[in-house]
Amino acid sequence: MVKRLLANILSRYNNLTVRVRLVALTVVGLALTMAIWGFIQLTALDRILVDQQVKRLEGVAETISTFYQHFPTRQGISTLDSTLKDHLQTDVRLARIDIFDMRRHQVNYVAGASRVQYEWPDSVVADVSAKGKSRYVRLQTEGGPSLGLLYPVPGETKDSRIIVGIIAFSRANAEIMNRARQLLFFSSAGLLLAILLFLGVSYGWLIGRPLKTIIATIDDFQKGRYVERIPIVREDEWGQLALHFNQMADEIQNVMARNLDLTSHLADRVREETLNVVELQKQVDNLKQLTALGHLTANLAHDLGTPLHSIAGLARLLLEREGWPPDVAHKLNLIVEQTQRLDNVIQNVRKATRLPDPHFERMTVTAIFSETLPLVEPLIQKNHITIDVPSDSSALPLYVDRHRIQTALLNIIQNSIDAMPDGGRITITVEDDPATRFVRISVADNGPGIAADLLDKVCEPFFSSHKEEGIHGLGLAIVRDIIKAHGGRMEIQSAPGRGTSVFLYLRMADE
Repeated sequence: MVKRLLANILSRYNNLTVRVRLVALTVVGLALTMAIWGFIQLTALDRILVDQQVKRLEGVAETISTFYQHFPTRQGISTLDSTLKDHLQTDVRLARIDIFDMRRHQVNYVAGASRVQYEWPDSVVADVSAKGKSRYVRLQTEGGPSLGLLYPVPGETKDSRIIVGIIAFSRANAEIMNRARQLLFFSSAGLLLAILLFLGVSYGWLIGRPLKTIIATIDDFQKGRYVERIPIVREDEWGQLALHFNQMADEIQNVMARNLDLTSHLADRVREETLNVVELQKQVDNLKQLTALGHLTANLAHDLGTPLHSIAGLARLLLEREGWPPDVAHKLNLIVEQTQRLDNVIQNVRKATRLPDPHFERMTVTAIFSETLPLVEPLIQKNHITIDVPSDSSALPLYVDRHRIQTALLNIIQNSIDAMPDGGRITITVEDDPATRFVRISVADNGPGIAADLLDKVCEPFFSSHKEEGIHGLGLAIVRDIIKAHGGRMEIQSAPGRGTSVFLYLRMADE
């Protein structure tokens, strides 16, 4: 319910004009500021009034304590009691006066006079006596708001101390505070109204008039009057906006001029192309060649995309570790961002290119696995897949292009991972066949398998069961071409519900 209410308020706020939003934010901000400032001022005023009243009561308490110290006899106490009553009758601000004698941790009432019903708690009197500091409290008596003060007479011991308790009415302070609140409220309301009026008047000069000029110029520009520009009157934010719009308008006008120039020559060019049938035929042939080159382009995009994903995955794994210095973490983030950027560029590549010539060298299967498998570690962890690799791979050397054979293995493992979105197991085995001089590398998964009618099509370029947009169906086609370039062959065995196995036969290097 609260979320729905907040959503409705936010929706209505977004539909308001800039002027209304500016006024609303200003009112809220000023109201909060004035409320806080008024609270501080009222608190300070109340503190001043209380301090003044406390000082006056402390003066009365000192006078009473002095009299008591000079006349501590019974007759003196009787006289003091009468004097207190007379003083209470003559000073209407006083409500009650009490004198306590604190001896041996017991509170003894000595004398006093009162016009209100109130008794000081013994625990409070004892606490004031123990600390030796005066203490005041706000009270609400039948005579109105009051202020009570317990004043310990200095010079006594902890076990013997005279405490003077005085209660005085605070009606004058309350009236002053009420008038101060009223004055603060009306002055704040008047100031807020004056500020709103000033904002309403200044809005048209600061925002309204420049905004109308910009909107009118944009409307003229949309109607085809491309020579219109926003006049730059001031070098503020409106001036910067006008400058950027004028620069954009100049660029658009230049583009429109070039388009008009190109359009004027379009008829002549069409006529020339129509008459030149031979040139048209060459263009058709070029289109056929571009179609063939498109396959090569897709191979390149797929070939580069796989290691980029591995780099990004490794960088993300490193980022998950804590304790990196800020500059290292920043650079790892840059690696992830730049690999993503390169991946986007690769996905949109349209320019035909040729694959580089292969570079063959002698490598063992163990070396190939040690360079290839760490690249798929992020994908394996992300998709909850277990991979089994033989601990004693073939030690016989192969004559391969390390980057292309690495690409072939990565594509096969990637296909197995895609086939098991909920996790699974990939098993890699290696077998030597000295008689035929071939090494067989097997990559098997326990995924859903491939239907028999689709098994013959999986190596066709661009054939894929994926429905997502992008380049699909090139992985096994690339693997087949790579293995053929190495003088080997590839076999696929699969059945629905029994997983898929891909066998790579690579020739051993000559002695």
